[in-house]
Amino acid sequence: MPNVFTAADLDRIDAGLRATDDLLATAYPGDDGSRQPVHTVYVPADRFAPDLPARWGRDAIDAVDAAGGLAALAERVGIPSEVADDVVPRVAAKLEREPIEDLRLDFEDGYGDRGDEAEDADAALAAARVADAVEAGVAPPFIGIRFKCLEAPTRRRALRTLDRFVGGLVERGGLPDGLVLTLPKVTTVAQVEAMADAAATLERAHGLADGRLRFEVQVESPQLVLGADGRSPVAQLPLAAPGRISALHYGTYDYSASLAIAARHQSMEHPVADLAKGVMQLAVAGTGIRLSDGSTNILPIGDRTEEAWALHARLVRRSLERGYYQGWDLHAHQLPTRYLATFAFYREAYPEASARLRAYLERTPGAVLDEPATARALADVVLRGVACGAITTDEVAADIGIDRRALVGLAHPRLAADPAADPVAG
Repeated sequence: MPNVFTAADLDRIDAGLRATDDLLATAYPGDDGSRQPVHTVYVPADRFAPDLPARWGRDAIDAVDAAGGLAALAERVGIPSEVADDVVPRVAAKLEREPIEDLRLDFEDGYGDRGDEAEDADAALAAARVADAVEAGVAPPFIGIRFKCLEAPTRRRALRTLDRFVGGLVERGGLPDGLVLTLPKVTTVAQVEAMADAAATLERAHGLADGRLRFEVQVESPQLVLGADGRSPVAQLPLAAPGRISALHYGTYDYSASLAIAARHQSMEHPVADLAKGVMQLAVAGTGIRLSDGSTNILPIGDRTEEAWALHARLVRRSLERGYYQGWDLHAHQLPTRYLATFAFYREAYPEASARLRAYLERTPGAVLDEPATARALADVVLRGVACGAITTDEVAADIGIDRRALVGLAHPRLAADPAADPVAG
């Protein structure tokens, strides 16, 4: 039978969907395949020194040793013994090698208002110390600052700190590859647009490539989740600042307080937190913007150590199961449970994921018939495990039969189809 659709018909349909094609290509490019840290550590900006990550690692190890060791802690926080046997030596090596994956020097809540003279000096010092850490090879893979918010009382102070920090890094030879900037307490789309404007201004002034300065948005206000017009401003952010936003971070305590949740009930697992994070997850699906959960303020020190470790491990696991692969840590003693829970999550997922990926690649018949979308999800969880150190590339080669580049291509097919992309960068 002859084809019904003529060339003119097809051209007309193409023209009608051109805007949709452009939207999908620009607003929904998918993840870029680069590494996402499993956590962000916050410290007051003036307390950072290049040896801080190593000190936190030693403090974490000492705390665990004093409590009976990593294996005992793994058992107490509920990690099955057969998983713990595999995880514990990997976590011990992680605390020695890379105790902090992402570090934020805080000029906001963790710093306060100390006057312009003090903050100017600390912003310059922060840039110098970050540059020193990078040059010495002791900086975490991701590092940067959280400056004050862009509301009227702190707006100019925030931009002044950002200006001095970025300028200081440029003067010292350039920006670190893992530079991260965090914009807190965002309430409107306009504040994100203003931040994008500020980033572009700094890029022009310092001769940086367009789009070099990206930033995280902290979702700490209900007004960003649901606006006065009944729409969700957070869903408008990707188009408001295309390519500028690297992640959305949930702010546990500011957000809960804004909804009048009593202090003792404020938590990452409160229903208001789950609702907000669900909206955030929907808002950035497919955009390439990452997500991070918030923190727990119950710290593993003093009489509450055991309670806090158990709580932290459970909350980390809970976030991972819900697709939040990053969270905040506020104390060195949280590092052991961060990595125990995270590594256990990936080690438990790995046997099934690797077997199903191998069957998928070899077209082996089996009880589970995986589609390409499922294969992407399987590859993504393995890739995240490789990035943090829970899984090795040697294991991937032996069990799945592919290298890391091919694994990235499975998790992110658009990268594999783009010969100009470097899917293993970062």
